[in-house]
Amino acid sequence: MAITSAIVLYAVFWFMTFFIALPIRVQTQGDKGEIVPGTHAGAPEVHNLKKKAWITTAVASVLWAITVAIILSGVITVRDLDWFNRMPPLE
Repeated sequence: MAITSAIVLYAVFWFMTFFIALPIRVQTQGDKGEIVPGTHAGAPEVHNLKKKAWITTAVASVLWAITVAIILSGVITVRDLDWFNRMPPLE
């Protein structure tokens, strides 16, 4: 695995984890009962982005490390994922 592939893989894990973590424990303006005129009631009042970013970094790092270990060890290869036998045979 090249360094660029590892960085891209980490970025994918980080953003996917972050998008999953974003809606967790969000308090909206509607929940608090203090809706600012001109805004939607579902607009976040308390979002805890810094804490979510740190948690996301930890979770993404663990998932990335496990995935990189599997890829580098050769336990699962690209040929294992070829379910329809479309890859040319090895010479």
